[in-house]
Amino acid sequence: MAGAYDDRDGKIWVDGQMVDWRDAKVHVLTHGLHYASSVFEGERCYGGKIFKSREHSARLLRSGELIDMPIPWRVDQIEAAKYEVLAANGFTDAYVRAVAFRGAGDDMGVSSSRNPVRLAVAAWEWGNYYGDAKFQGAKLDISKWKRPSPETIPTAAKAAGLYMICTMSKHAAEAKGCSDALFMDYRGYVAEATGANIFFVKDGEVHTPIPDAILNGLTRQTVIGMLKDRGVTVHERHIMPEEMEGFEQCWLTGTAAEVTPVGQIGDYHFKVGTLTREISEAYEALVRA
Repeated sequence: MAGAYDDRDGKIWVDGQMVDWRDAKVHVLTHGLHYASSVFEGERCYGGKIFKSREHSARLLRSGELIDMPIPWRVDQIEAAKYEVLAANGFTDAYVRAVAFRGAGDDMGVSSSRNPVRLAVAAWEWGNYYGDAKFQGAKLDISKWKRPSPETIPTAAKAAGLYMICTMSKHAAEAKGCSDALFMDYRGYVAEATGANIFFVKDGEVHTPIPDAILNGLTRQTVIGMLKDRGVTVHERHIMPEEMEGFEQCWLTGTAAEVTPVGQIGDYHFKVGTLTREISEAYEALVRA
């Protein structure tokens, strides 16, 4: 399946009903379109099974709570909807997107408590998020924007509004021939890429930012567990940008990114080394187990 995302064959689950892909529409005065009252999940299905599916559904509900938007569906219902979508589209390997948002209703201002919270689930076939970088090592720009303080916005939510600077930063990176961009946080520490967490290797040990101002990704948590099971020391800590000069390897983690090696960030260069390849291959085996 290919083409514009609003003009494809297939089915999308919307508010409990399966509808034709082209008919999955909302009104232009939908609250989420104007005020970012929206949360979502990105998931991958491998061989008919969605990896960490229930964890994703539970996080969707938590994200809704964090932005004061209770989602009127239970985890079991969201799970059923996701697999119904996969079956309706005949997918066994696919990307799954669940999105909850405040729709159009009696309110059309900042306040939206009288508007319904809607839920939709779509799925499509999607290859490597970074293309050939999955094997060769991605090239990252360094964004001029910074990840905000958790005192300014609920950074633990996978919320639409948090991705505005991600889109801007990725556009700027692509214009420079890069695959993605790396953010620092509001304090100047290394944070994350536009849609993925980051890991570094030095002297056989792994270093990764503390998720105190970024999303603690499910893939991130999975990879940390894999490293510890292998006896690899993992340091979750604040990392200064200049430390990148001394790191030997680097990779990104995320549902879309999976485990993607990084070859360059700004003027810093990294080898696609043995540990990076081993973790990438082990993750691939795990999700398809």
